[in-house]
Amino acid sequence: MKIISTVTIFCALTANAFADPQITSWFTLDSGKFAQIYRTPAEKNSGTTETTWSNGRNNQSQPAYCGVQEIVSSTNWIYVRSTGLASQTMGPWQNGWFPNLPTDQHFIFAIPRHPKIQTGNNFNRLGEIGMFVDGVRMFDACDSFSYSHQNNQDASPRTGIGQGDRIWNRDALVNEGRTFDAALAHQQNRGTYHYHVEPIALRYLLGDHVDFDAATKTYRESSSAPQKHSPILGWMQDGYPIYGPFGFSNPTNPASGIRRMISGFVLRDGQNGADNLAQTGRHTLPTWEAREQNRSAALQTFETGPNVSENYPLGHYIEDYAFLSDRGKTFGKDFDLDEFNGRWCVTPEFPHGTFAYFTTIDADGKPIYPYNMGRRFHGYPNGQLVRGIFEPVTTNFLAHPIAPVKTAMKTTTLTWNSGNGGYDSK
Repeated sequence: MKIISTVTIFCALTANAFADPQITSWFTLDSGKFAQIYRTPAEKNSGTTETTWSNGRNNQSQPAYCGVQEIVSSTNWIYVRSTGLASQTMGPWQNGWFPNLPTDQHFIFAIPRHPKIQTGNNFNRLGEIGMFVDGVRMFDACDSFSYSHQNNQDASPRTGIGQGDRIWNRDALVNEGRTFDAALAHQQNRGTYHYHVEPIALRYLLGDHVDFDAATKTYRESSSAPQKHSPILGWMQDGYPIYGPFGFSNPTNPASGIRRMISGFVLRDGQNGADNLAQTGRHTLPTWEAREQNRSAALQTFETGPNVSENYPLGHYIEDYAFLSDRGKTFGKDFDLDEFNGRWCVTPEFPHGTFAYFTTIDADGKPIYPYNMGRRFHGYPNGQLVRGIFEPVTTNFLAHPIAPVKTAMKTTTLTWNSGNGGYDSK
Protein backbone atom coordinates (compact mmCIF):
# COMPACT_ATOMS: atom_id res chain seq x y z
CA MET A 1 0.00 0.00 0.00
CA LYS A 2 2.80 2.36 0.85
CA ILE A 3 4.56 1.52 -2.43
CA ILE A 4 1.42 2.29 -4.46
CA SER A 5 0.96 5.66 -2.73
CA THR A 6 4.57 6.61 -3.38
CA VAL A 7 4.32 5.61 -7.06
CA THR A 8 1.07 7.56 -7.45
CA ILE A 9 2.65 10.69 -5.98
CA PHE A 10 5.73 10.29 -8.18
CA CYS A 11 3.61 9.91 -11.34
CA ALA A 12 1.58 13.01 -10.46
CA LEU A 13 4.75 15.01 -9.88
CA THR A 14 6.29 13.74 -13.12
CA ALA A 15 3.18 14.69 -15.13
CA ASN A 16 3.25 18.21 -13.70
CA ALA A 17 6.92 18.51 -14.53
CA PHE A 18 6.07 18.68 -18.25
CA ALA A 19 3.99 21.82 -17.68
CA ASP A 20 5.46 25.25 -17.10
CA PRO A 21 3.95 26.45 -13.81
CA GLN A 22 4.87 30.06 -14.57
CA ILE A 23 2.33 29.82 -17.39
CA THR A 24 -0.15 27.18 -16.17
CA SER A 25 -0.64 28.29 -12.55
CA TRP A 26 -2.72 31.40 -13.28
CA PHE A 27 -6.36 31.40 -12.21
CA THR A 28 -8.21 32.29 -15.42
CA LEU A 29 -11.53 30.51 -14.87
CA ASP A 30 -13.28 33.80 -14.07
CA SER A 31 -11.39 36.01 -16.50
CA GLY A 32 -14.57 36.51 -18.56
CA LYS A 33 -16.68 37.34 -15.50
CA PHE A 34 -17.40 40.91 -14.44
CA ALA A 35 -15.86 42.04 -11.17
CA GLN A 36 -18.37 42.78 -8.43
CA ILE A 37 -18.40 44.48 -5.05
CA TYR A 38 -20.54 44.72 -1.97
CA ARG A 39 -20.42 48.38 -1.03
CA THR A 40 -22.31 47.96 2.27
CA PRO A 41 -23.13 45.19 4.76
CA ALA A 42 -26.76 45.47 3.64
CA GLU A 43 -25.76 44.60 0.07
CA LYS A 44 -23.69 41.71 1.35
CA ASN A 45 -26.51 40.37 3.52
CA SER A 46 -28.99 40.52 0.64
CA GLY A 47 -26.52 39.27 -1.98
CA THR A 48 -26.92 42.47 -4.02
CA THR A 49 -23.76 43.27 -5.96
CA GLU A 50 -22.55 46.22 -8.02
CA THR A 51 -20.60 45.99 -11.29
CA THR A 52 -20.17 49.78 -11.60
CA TRP A 53 -19.53 52.14 -8.72
CA SER A 54 -18.16 55.52 -7.70
CA ASN A 55 -17.30 57.41 -4.52
CA GLY A 56 -16.35 60.62 -6.32
CA ARG A 57 -12.68 59.65 -6.56
CA ASN A 58 -12.56 55.94 -7.38
CA ASN A 59 -14.81 55.57 -10.40
CA GLN A 60 -15.69 52.32 -12.15
CA SER A 61 -18.10 53.68 -14.73
CA GLN A 62 -18.14 50.52 -16.87
CA PRO A 63 -18.03 46.88 -15.77
CA ALA A 64 -14.54 45.41 -15.79
CA TYR A 65 -13.49 41.80 -16.01
CA CYS A 66 -11.88 39.86 -13.20
CA GLY A 67 -8.14 39.61 -12.99
CA VAL A 68 -5.99 37.97 -15.63
CA GLN A 69 -6.92 38.93 -19.18
CA GLU A 70 -3.89 37.86 -21.16
CA ILE A 71 -0.66 35.93 -20.64
CA VAL A 72 2.21 36.15 -23.11
CA SER A 73 5.77 34.97 -22.74
CA SER A 74 9.24 35.27 -24.17
CA THR A 75 12.45 33.41 -23.46
CA ASN A 76 13.12 35.47 -20.33
CA TRP A 77 9.80 36.96 -19.25
CA ILE A 78 6.18 36.17 -18.46
CA TYR A 79 3.87 39.14 -19.10
CA VAL A 80 0.47 39.16 -17.40
CA ARG A 81 -2.20 41.69 -18.29
CA SER A 82 -4.74 42.14 -15.52
CA THR A 83 -7.46 44.43 -14.27
CA GLY A 84 -6.27 43.81 -10.70
CA LEU A 85 -9.85 43.01 -9.64
CA ALA A 86 -10.55 39.75 -7.81
CA SER A 87 -12.85 36.91 -8.83
CA GLN A 88 -14.71 36.81 -5.51
CA THR A 89 -17.18 39.56 -4.70
CA MET A 90 -15.03 42.22 -3.08
CA GLY A 91 -16.04 44.24 -0.03
CA PRO A 92 -17.61 45.69 1.95
CA TRP A 93 -14.79 47.51 3.70
CA GLN A 94 -15.10 48.81 7.24
CA ASN A 95 -18.88 48.45 7.16
CA GLY A 96 -19.07 50.72 4.14
CA TRP A 97 -17.15 53.59 5.75
CA PHE A 98 -13.76 52.96 4.15
CA PRO A 99 -13.06 55.89 1.78
CA ASN A 100 -11.53 53.86 -1.07
CA LEU A 101 -13.10 51.60 -3.69
CA PRO A 102 -11.28 49.27 -6.11
CA THR A 103 -10.94 50.17 -9.78
CA ASP A 104 -9.69 48.52 -12.96
CA GLN A 105 -5.91 49.10 -13.00
CA HIS A 106 -5.32 47.59 -16.51
CA PHE A 107 -1.65 46.91 -15.88
CA ILE A 108 1.01 44.62 -17.30
CA PHE A 109 3.20 42.77 -14.80
CA ALA A 110 6.48 41.20 -15.97
CA ILE A 111 7.92 38.22 -14.10
CA PRO A 112 11.43 36.83 -14.76
CA ARG A 113 11.41 33.26 -16.09
CA HIS A 114 14.84 32.40 -14.73
CA PRO A 115 15.13 33.68 -11.14
CA LYS A 116 18.60 34.17 -9.70
CA ILE A 117 19.58 34.00 -6.04
CA GLN A 118 20.89 37.24 -4.57
CA THR A 119 24.59 36.98 -3.75
CA GLY A 120 24.75 40.06 -1.52
CA ASN A 121 22.69 41.70 1.17
CA ASN A 122 20.49 43.93 -0.94
CA PHE A 123 18.06 45.31 1.61
CA ASN A 124 14.73 46.31 0.08
CA ARG A 125 12.12 48.48 1.78
CA LEU A 126 9.54 46.60 -0.24
CA GLY A 127 6.00 47.81 -0.90
CA GLU A 128 4.60 45.84 -3.80
CA ILE A 129 6.25 42.42 -3.82
CA GLY A 130 4.45 40.34 -6.46
CA MET A 131 1.13 39.26 -7.90
CA PHE A 132 -1.29 36.52 -7.00
CA VAL A 133 -2.46 34.10 -9.68
CA ASP A 134 -5.89 35.76 -9.88
CA GLY A 135 -4.17 38.94 -11.11
CA VAL A 136 -4.46 40.82 -7.80
CA ARG A 137 -1.44 42.68 -6.45
CA MET A 138 0.58 41.53 -3.43
CA PHE A 139 1.97 44.05 -0.91
CA ASP A 140 4.42 43.45 1.92
CA ALA A 141 3.63 43.22 5.65
CA CYS A 142 3.88 46.97 6.32
CA ASP A 143 1.30 49.70 5.80
CA SER A 144 3.77 52.42 4.67
CA PHE A 145 3.74 54.23 8.03
CA SER A 146 6.03 54.11 11.03
CA TYR A 147 6.63 55.69 14.41
CA SER A 148 7.84 59.29 14.57
CA HIS A 149 10.02 59.72 17.68
CA GLN A 150 10.01 63.50 17.35
CA ASN A 151 6.21 63.60 17.33
CA ASN A 152 5.74 60.80 19.89
CA GLN A 153 3.18 59.05 17.69
CA ASP A 154 2.71 56.99 14.57
CA ALA A 155 2.64 58.71 11.25
CA SER A 156 -0.65 58.10 9.46
CA PRO A 157 -2.88 59.74 6.85
CA ARG A 158 -4.56 61.68 9.68
CA THR A 159 -1.51 63.02 11.54
CA GLY A 160 0.07 64.85 8.62
CA ILE A 161 3.66 64.06 9.69
CA GLY A 162 4.83 62.11 6.66
CA GLN A 163 5.65 58.42 6.94
CA GLY A 164 7.63 58.50 10.18
CA ASP A 165 11.23 57.48 10.97
CA ARG A 166 11.08 54.16 9.04
CA ILE A 167 12.61 52.38 12.07
CA TRP A 168 9.52 51.02 13.84
CA ASN A 169 7.33 50.06 10.88
CA ARG A 170 3.65 49.37 11.38
CA ASP A 171 2.23 45.92 10.70
CA ALA A 172 -0.54 46.30 8.09
CA LEU A 173 -2.75 43.53 9.50
CA VAL A 174 -2.62 44.93 13.03
CA ASN A 175 -3.12 48.56 12.01
CA GLU A 176 -5.32 48.26 8.93
CA GLY A 177 -6.96 44.86 9.33
CA ARG A 178 -10.30 46.46 10.23
CA THR A 179 -10.43 47.84 6.67
CA PHE A 180 -9.97 44.40 5.04
CA ASP A 181 -12.92 42.65 3.44
CA ALA A 182 -13.81 38.99 3.98
CA ALA A 183 -11.07 38.03 1.52
CA LEU A 184 -8.50 39.93 3.67
CA ALA A 185 -7.89 42.61 1.06
CA HIS A 186 -8.49 46.33 0.58
CA GLN A 187 -7.43 49.14 -1.76
CA GLN A 188 -5.39 52.30 -1.40
CA ASN A 189 -6.58 55.74 -2.51
CA ARG A 190 -5.85 55.06 -6.20
CA GLY A 191 -8.10 52.02 -6.18
CA THR A 192 -5.45 49.27 -6.29
CA TYR A 193 -7.04 46.23 -4.67
CA HIS A 194 -4.32 44.25 -2.86
CA TYR A 195 -3.40 41.79 -0.13
CA HIS A 196 -0.89 42.23 2.71
CA VAL A 197 -1.58 38.74 4.08
CA GLU A 198 -2.86 35.41 2.78
CA PRO A 199 -5.50 35.62 0.00
CA ILE A 200 -8.00 33.35 1.75
CA ALA A 201 -10.73 33.71 -0.91
CA LEU A 202 -8.28 32.79 -3.66
CA ARG A 203 -7.19 29.80 -1.59
CA TYR A 204 -10.83 28.73 -1.48
CA LEU A 205 -11.18 29.08 -5.25
CA LEU A 206 -8.03 26.99 -5.71
CA GLY A 207 -9.22 24.28 -3.31
CA ASP A 208 -6.65 24.94 -0.60
CA HIS A 209 -8.15 23.80 2.72
CA VAL A 210 -10.56 26.75 3.08
CA ASP A 211 -14.33 26.65 3.60
CA PHE A 212 -16.86 29.26 2.54
CA ASP A 213 -19.93 30.00 4.64
CA ALA A 214 -22.67 30.87 2.13
CA ALA A 215 -24.92 32.31 4.85
CA THR A 216 -22.39 34.82 6.22
CA LYS A 217 -20.33 35.04 3.01
CA THR A 218 -17.12 34.56 4.95
CA TYR A 219 -14.10 32.29 4.61
CA ARG A 220 -12.39 30.20 7.26
CA GLU A 221 -9.70 27.56 7.50
CA SER A 222 -11.12 24.06 7.21
CA SER A 223 -11.24 22.11 10.47
CA SER A 224 -10.24 18.86 8.78
CA ALA A 225 -6.64 17.74 8.40
CA PRO A 226 -4.97 18.97 5.18
CA GLN A 227 -4.75 16.24 2.56
CA LYS A 228 -2.63 17.86 -0.15
CA HIS A 229 0.15 20.33 -0.76
CA SER A 230 -1.05 23.91 -1.13
CA PRO A 231 -1.22 25.27 -4.68
CA ILE A 232 0.82 28.11 -6.10
CA LEU A 233 -0.91 31.31 -4.95
CA GLY A 234 1.26 33.78 -6.80
CA TRP A 235 4.65 34.84 -8.08
CA MET A 236 7.10 37.16 -6.38
CA GLN A 237 8.99 39.87 -8.21
CA ASP A 238 12.11 37.71 -8.08
CA GLY A 239 10.37 34.98 -10.12
CA TYR A 240 9.95 32.43 -7.33
CA PRO A 241 6.48 31.02 -6.46
CA ILE A 242 4.54 31.53 -3.26
CA TYR A 243 2.40 28.65 -2.02
CA GLY A 244 -0.40 28.38 0.50
CA PRO A 245 0.48 27.37 4.08
CA PHE A 246 0.76 23.58 3.61
CA GLY A 247 3.81 21.76 2.30
CA PHE A 248 5.58 18.43 2.52
CA SER A 249 6.78 17.56 6.02
CA ASN A 250 10.20 16.70 4.62
CA PRO A 251 11.18 19.38 2.10
CA THR A 252 12.82 16.84 -0.22
CA ASN A 253 10.35 13.94 0.14
CA PRO A 254 6.88 14.24 -1.47
CA ALA A 255 5.78 11.05 0.33
CA SER A 256 6.52 12.49 3.79
CA GLY A 257 3.01 13.79 4.52
CA ILE A 258 1.44 17.26 4.59
CA ARG A 259 1.59 19.81 7.37
CA ARG A 260 1.37 23.53 8.04
CA MET A 261 4.62 25.39 7.50
CA ILE A 262 5.98 26.99 10.67
CA SER A 263 7.22 30.58 10.49
CA GLY A 264 10.66 31.38 11.87
CA PHE A 265 9.39 34.62 13.42
CA VAL A 266 8.03 34.95 16.98
CA LEU A 267 6.95 37.89 19.12
CA ARG A 268 9.58 39.44 21.34
CA ASP A 269 7.59 38.49 24.42
CA GLY A 270 10.24 36.66 26.45
CA GLN A 271 9.37 33.23 25.05
CA ASN A 272 11.26 31.01 22.57
CA GLY A 273 14.50 32.66 23.66
CA ALA A 274 13.36 36.12 22.53
CA ASP A 275 13.81 39.27 24.58
CA ASN A 276 10.78 40.88 26.23
CA LEU A 277 9.95 44.32 24.85
CA ALA A 278 7.29 44.83 27.50
CA GLN A 279 10.13 44.87 30.06
CA THR A 280 13.01 46.39 28.10
CA GLY A 281 11.15 48.87 25.94
CA ARG A 282 11.65 49.31 22.21
CA HIS A 283 15.33 50.27 22.44
CA THR A 284 16.86 47.67 20.12
CA LEU A 285 16.09 46.30 16.69
CA PRO A 286 15.72 42.55 16.30
CA THR A 287 18.94 40.89 15.11
CA TRP A 288 17.47 40.01 11.72
CA GLU A 289 16.49 43.62 11.00
CA ALA A 290 19.90 44.95 12.04
CA ARG A 291 21.49 42.34 9.78
CA GLU A 292 19.22 43.22 6.86
CA GLN A 293 19.98 46.93 7.18
CA ASN A 294 23.67 46.41 8.02
CA ARG A 295 23.45 48.53 11.15
CA SER A 296 23.71 48.19 14.91
CA ALA A 297 20.77 46.69 16.77
CA ALA A 298 21.27 49.23 19.58
CA LEU A 299 19.31 52.39 18.83
CA GLN A 300 20.11 56.01 19.56
CA THR A 301 17.75 57.82 21.93
CA PHE A 302 16.05 59.59 19.03
CA GLU A 303 15.41 56.24 17.29
CA THR A 304 13.62 54.32 20.04
CA GLY A 305 9.99 53.35 19.76
CA PRO A 306 7.07 53.76 22.18
CA ASN A 307 6.71 51.52 25.22
CA VAL A 308 4.44 48.51 24.83
CA SER A 309 0.97 49.68 25.84
CA GLU A 310 -2.69 49.44 24.91
CA ASN A 311 -2.12 51.95 22.11
CA TYR A 312 1.11 50.30 20.97
CA PRO A 313 0.66 46.59 21.74
CA LEU A 314 3.26 43.95 21.04
CA GLY A 315 3.00 43.14 17.33
CA HIS A 316 2.08 46.71 16.41
CA TYR A 317 5.38 46.93 14.51
CA ILE A 318 7.16 44.30 12.44
CA GLU A 319 10.29 44.97 14.52
CA ASP A 320 8.39 43.44 17.46
CA TYR A 321 9.35 40.02 16.04
CA ALA A 322 12.51 37.98 16.56
CA PHE A 323 13.85 35.34 14.20
CA LEU A 324 14.29 31.94 15.83
CA SER A 325 17.72 31.07 14.43
CA ASP A 326 19.02 34.23 16.12
CA ARG A 327 17.70 32.78 19.38
CA GLY A 328 19.36 29.38 19.26
CA LYS A 329 16.67 27.50 17.34
CA THR A 330 17.40 25.32 14.30
CA PHE A 331 16.06 25.96 10.80
CA GLY A 332 14.45 22.80 9.41
CA LYS A 333 13.95 21.35 12.87
CA ASP A 334 12.29 23.94 15.10
CA PHE A 335 10.76 25.89 12.22
CA ASP A 336 10.34 25.50 8.45
CA LEU A 337 10.80 28.88 6.80
CA ASP A 338 13.81 31.18 6.57
CA GLU A 339 14.05 34.97 6.88
CA PHE A 340 12.53 35.36 3.42
CA ASN A 341 9.60 33.17 4.57
CA GLY A 342 10.54 30.34 2.25
CA ARG A 343 12.68 27.25 1.82
CA TRP A 344 14.29 25.12 -0.86
CA CYS A 345 11.99 22.14 -1.42
CA VAL A 346 10.21 19.89 -3.89
CA THR A 347 6.60 20.73 -4.71
CA PRO A 348 3.98 19.19 -7.04
CA GLU A 349 4.93 21.70 -9.75
CA PHE A 350 8.69 21.47 -9.11
CA PRO A 351 9.53 17.80 -8.48
CA HIS A 352 13.24 18.55 -8.82
CA GLY A 353 13.12 21.37 -6.31
CA THR A 354 12.82 25.14 -6.18
CA PHE A 355 13.02 27.91 -3.68
CA ALA A 356 9.43 28.63 -2.66
CA TYR A 357 7.77 31.14 -0.37
CA PHE A 358 4.82 30.04 1.78
CA THR A 359 2.05 32.17 3.24
CA THR A 360 1.94 31.72 7.02
CA ILE A 361 -0.98 31.08 9.37
CA ASP A 362 -1.14 29.93 12.98
CA ALA A 363 -2.73 26.77 14.36
CA ASP A 364 -6.13 28.53 14.44
CA GLY A 365 -5.88 29.51 10.78
CA LYS A 366 -5.14 33.21 11.41
CA PRO A 367 -2.48 35.02 9.37
CA ILE A 368 0.84 35.48 11.20
CA TYR A 369 3.96 37.51 10.47
CA PRO A 370 5.62 37.73 7.99
CA TYR A 371 2.45 36.62 6.14
CA ASN A 372 3.81 36.30 2.58
CA MET A 373 7.45 37.37 2.60
CA GLY A 374 10.13 38.72 4.94
CA ARG A 375 11.95 42.01 4.50
CA ARG A 376 14.10 40.86 1.60
CA PHE A 377 13.74 38.80 -1.57
CA HIS A 378 15.56 35.49 -1.97
CA GLY A 379 16.29 36.37 -5.60
CA TYR A 380 16.82 39.58 -7.52
CA PRO A 381 13.42 41.39 -7.70
CA ASN A 382 13.55 42.14 -11.42
CA GLY A 383 9.82 41.69 -11.91
CA GLN A 384 7.87 44.90 -12.27
CA LEU A 385 5.01 46.76 -13.84
CA VAL A 386 5.81 47.67 -17.45
CA ARG A 387 4.31 50.18 -19.84
CA GLY A 388 4.29 47.82 -22.80
CA ILE A 389 5.81 44.72 -24.38
CA PHE A 390 8.65 45.44 -26.77
CA GLU A 391 9.90 42.01 -27.81
CA PRO A 392 8.51 38.99 -29.71
CA VAL A 393 6.20 36.94 -27.49
CA THR A 394 4.03 33.85 -27.57
CA THR A 395 0.39 34.21 -26.51
CA ASN A 396 -0.38 31.61 -23.84
CA PHE A 397 -3.82 32.80 -22.75
CA LEU A 398 -6.42 35.28 -23.93
CA ALA A 399 -9.54 36.01 -21.91
CA HIS A 400 -12.91 34.45 -22.66
CA PRO A 401 -15.13 35.85 -25.43
CA ILE A 402 -16.47 39.27 -24.58
CA ALA A 403 -20.10 39.55 -23.49
CA PRO A 404 -22.28 42.66 -24.00
CA VAL A 405 -22.97 44.82 -20.98
CA LYS A 406 -26.46 46.29 -20.79
CA THR A 407 -26.61 49.78 -19.34
CA ALA A 408 -29.51 52.18 -18.86
CA MET A 409 -28.70 54.02 -22.12
CA LYS A 410 -27.26 51.42 -24.48
CA THR A 411 -25.64 48.03 -24.89
CA THR A 412 -21.87 48.31 -24.54
CA THR A 413 -19.32 45.76 -25.64
CA LEU A 414 -16.01 45.84 -23.78
CA THR A 415 -12.95 44.59 -25.63
CA TRP A 416 -9.45 44.19 -24.25
CA ASN A 417 -7.03 46.53 -26.01
CA SER A 418 -3.69 44.77 -26.29
CA GLY A 419 -2.02 48.03 -27.12
CA ASN A 420 -2.79 49.99 -23.99
CA GLY A 421 -3.79 47.25 -21.57
CA GLY A 422 -7.22 48.81 -21.04
CA TYR A 423 -10.73 48.49 -22.47
CA ASP A 424 -12.39 49.92 -25.53
CA SER A 425 -16.17 50.26 -25.68
CA LYS A 426 -18.55 50.15 -28.64
